[in-house]
Amino acid sequence: MKNYLKSFNILTDDEIDLFENKVTYRYLKKGDFFIKEGKICKEVAFVASGLFRSYYYSSSGEDITYCFTFFNSFISAYSSFLSQSETIENIQALTDVELYSVSRAEILKLEKSSTNWLKLFKLIAEQEYIKMEKRIFILQKETAEKRYEDLLKNQPELLWHIPLNYLSSYLGISQRHLSRIRKSISY
Repeated sequence: MKNYLKSFNILTDDEIDLFENKVTYRYLKKGDFFIKEGKICKEVAFVASGLFRSYYYSSSGEDITYCFTFFNSFISAYSSFLSQSETIENIQALTDVELYSVSRAEILKLEKSSTNWLKLFKLIAEQEYIKMEKRIFILQKETAEKRYEDLLKNQPELLWHIPLNYLSSYLGISQRHLSRIRKSISY
């Protein structure tokens, strides 16, 4: 976590140490939830090891995977965290997970303590927005084959760690269609 925070070149060593003193270690087993639909998100966590899947339910009751979060990154039900309203998403551990969480109250204190924290949080929010925008564009603009090829090129780790039913949901296609695409594309 310390190296990840240092990589932004925004925070001082003292600020990073202060942050490390505010986090709480948590361990989640495979299948456990970071947050469930209907709850209010009151924390952000740094994923030290493991993998999460974020999903929601469509109006027809189908679960739709929209995001995967790997180790060495932050996780939160961000809209709920910001607005303090109930989330519609579920964030579930696909593997055993180690994480370090910090409460919303502590985040707000950090923001008041130094403009560096504001800069860091703004940069992380901007990066997440860009990632989300790219995802929307590829889902709406490209064919299923192109989406899969993009995944092969830009996020190959998803292909080796994610069950096919979640991967097909993430790509917006059926498992059967994903199987056909995988057979037609040589590695």
